[in-house]
Amino acid sequence: MMFNPTREQVRDFFVGAWRKHRNQEVLSALETIAAGIVLEHPEYHDLLASVDVLAREFPPENGQTNPFLHLSLHLAIEEQISIDQPHGIRAAFEVLCRQRGGHHFAMHELLDCLGETMFQALRDGTPPDRGAYIDSVRRRAGMPPIQH
Repeated sequence: MMFNPTREQVRDFFVGAWRKHRNQEVLSALETIAAGIVLEHPEYHDLLASVDVLAREFPPENGQTNPFLHLSLHLAIEEQISIDQPHGIRAAFEVLCRQRGGHHFAMHELLDCLGETMFQALRDGTPPDRGAYIDSVRRRAGMPPIQH
């Protein structure tokens, strides 16, 4: 599941981590991070506890944000920051935390950058452009681009 999870695996993971958190069960390290991300999103609490969430659709044309995509992007960025990959993302994130008033607000700045990078890659049929992504993050933080 780690590198290329299916839609069902992603949904099971977040629903399971949230259930375990609510039931005060032991969580893995990754589940602990996921539950922390869900805690920052009270708008998803009831949804993740609902019986039909695994099969539910979240079409963007209906103005809906897919909570599993949103949470997955959070998780990906948490990992990027923890290992500073792409290089420089941790420093830019720390600047954004100070500028935007905290972790969650800065995280959403990075989410916008990552979402745009992923959209461009899907649209163009290319791999995500790491250089463009980190440059976008650094621009938001008021930092110069990195020479690639």
